[in-house]
Order: sequence, then structure tokens, then C-alpha cells
Amino acid sequence: MRRRPMRSLAVLAAAGMLALTGCGTETAVSGDAAASTGAAGEGRTLRAHKVMQLTKVHEGTGMTLLEGPTFGEDGDLFVVDVTAPPGEPKVLRVDVAKKTSRQVHTDDRGAYTSAQFSPHDGRLYLTDYAHGEIVSLAPDGGDRRTFFSGEVDGAQMNPDDIAFDKEGNLYVSDSRGLTENEEHGRVVRIGRDGEKATVLAGELAATNGVSFDADYRGLWISELTQNRISYLRLDGKGAVTSRHTAVRVDGGLAQTDSIAVDADGNLYQALHGRPAMAVYDKHGKRLATVEVPAGAKGLESATNVAITPGGTKAYMTVSGPAGGYLYTFDALAEGTRQSNGG
Repeated sequence: MRRRPMRSLAVLAAAGMLALTGCGTETAVSGDAAASTGAAGEGRTLRAHKVMQLTKVHEGTGMTLLEGPTFGEDGDLFVVDVTAPPGEPKVLRVDVAKKTSRQVHTDDRGAYTSAQFSPHDGRLYLTDYAHGEIVSLAPDGGDRRTFFSGEVDGAQMNPDDIAFDKEGNLYVSDSRGLTENEEHGRVVRIGRDGEKATVLAGELAATNGVSFDADYRGLWISELTQNRISYLRLDGKGAVTSRHTAVRVDGGLAQTDSIAVDADGNLYQALHGRPAMAVYDKHGKRLATVEVPAGAKGLESATNVAITPGGTKAYMTVSGPAGGYLYTFDALAEGTRQSNGG
């Protein structure tokens, strides 16, 4: 068992991320209404309802952190637990209708921060943040393969999230610089065969979320330590033609985590340090805030979301001292590949 990498990840998460005290604001929702008027500047409030608890705090790592919800072809939801120790579920498969879950993968090495199915080969791809690797699994959780490992332009990656283009090439948020609080983050493009890795953008502030826009013309990326969403315009061949700060997120103690995009191009920005998501349109207007009920104690972060492909039912991963939970809410538009994990 490789204790050092796992301890390092736990220390990183505890010191740099989970030490933040998330404070969910009380919603103004009454009865069974799904939305109401939110606080000034936060648009509507969308109430998220608890689906089920998936994990408890692990004795071996002292925490649990759910991430990367993504739907498989059969409609089941796959979720990773970043800090699960060897022998405990690192990838779970959830039947959201029956509210049941089961382990589909564990190992003695990986610290997986995201999950996404490839449109090229149908395999489940995972980012191993601690070891700088990307691995893939068969849909049943077996046949683990190392897809990419090693340095990119002379530096090891800390891969966090993944977005696939239509051909199956990977666009990876590299969160280098998080522990030093320096802007060494990158966006890396890896060909679908895993042979060539190219840095598309650098000097980013702990790159976290990454998602294509609705038309695959560019990438939305969230930068954790600057609480901003940036936009990278692409040339159609995988190269960046321009880059700018698109949204400055008013998160208070919370920081920008993973990001997803629905069919209308709306952005769902997860908040690490608050069990909530901020929803913007593509022009940067704050449309809504997704909140868990005020009575839900011990939840500190909403890390990611998957919207049902072709539907509007959204599933959000939420974690904290109370454990790891799955919550659901009604998205503003239908789900697509850009709103399915990452």
C-alpha cells in the first residue's frame, strides 16, 4: 500500500480545500416548490433534494469527497470517492431510481478526482490527481489500464477534470500550483490514443473544472484560487486562439470547483466550501443558485453535477463531515455530454 501519496492527498484536501467552512444559505422555498427568489445577485434559488447517502468518512483518511458524477449508457450514475482508501469503493455505480449503490472499482493506488465516458471507445476515464495519471476502466469497472502517465512539457500533471471533444480527444485541467498558491495551472490536450500531450494554456490559478460550451467552440475552465471562470476559444483543431476571464464568482469563503454546461449553454459552477452551485448564462449573468436545505448539517462542498442526458433531472455530489451524498434538482435545460461528469 502506497501510504505516502494517499496521505499527501488527504493533507492537500484538508489544508487547502476542506478546511474551508461551507455555509449553505437558507432558501426561501416553501412547500414543494422547486424555485424561488434568491438573495440579491444570486438569481433564483433552486432547491436540491437528498437522494441518498453514498459514503461515510473513512477511518483511514479522515474524510470522504465525492466527485465526477457521470451517466453510463444504461442510465446508472458513476461516482468517484477521491479519498477512499485501498479496499473501499473508489468508483461507485448508483441506480438513482432504486436508490442503491455498489462498488465497481477499488485499487491500492488511485486518488480519483473525476470520471467521464469516452465517446471514442466507451470506456470510463479517471484522473488520478495524486500520481499524475489518467486511467481507464471497462464499463463494469474492470480491465484497468493506464492511459497517460509522465511529464508534460517537463512538469508532472495534477489532473483534476476531463472534457472530451466529439472525436474522443481529452482536455484535462491540470491543477499544478494548488499547494503553493501559485499560478502554475494548465489545460492539457491529450490525443485519444494517449500518445501526444500538448499544453493549451498555462499560468492558470489551480485549474479545476473544464467543459466545452454547447457548440464545442471553446472551453469553460474554473480557476480555484482566483474564483474565476475563464473562456478559451478554440480553432476547431484543438488549439487556443484567445483567452479571457469570463465570470468572477462571488463565492465568499467558497471556491470554484468543477463546472458543467447544459444544452442552452448555461454554466453550473460547483462551490467548494459551500454545499451549493452557482448557475450563469453564457454571457455571465447569474441565473440561479442551487442550495441544499438549510437543515442539512455537516455538508461543506458541492463538487460536481451530472444532468440526465436528454432530460433536466440533475444529480449533484455533496460532501462533508456528515459523509458523501447525492442530491437532485431540476436543471434549467436538458443535459448533454458537457453536463455529464468531468
